[in-house]
Amino acid sequence: MERTVVRCADGHVFSTASFPMQKAERLGPGRLVRCPRCARLRSAVPVTLQKY
Repeated sequence: MERTVVRCADGHVFSTASFPMQKAERLGPGRLVRCPRCARLRSAVPVTLQKY
């Protein structure tokens, strides 16, 4: 199962295995997921990882 690195609305960065409908462009990039830092449902968007 592929993991996705996301950033919640409060700025916390974490990875999740379940980022539903990642390819659904008509819905936009944000999804509601439970943030492990604040333990609340937050809007989260995928983070682009930079390679150095």
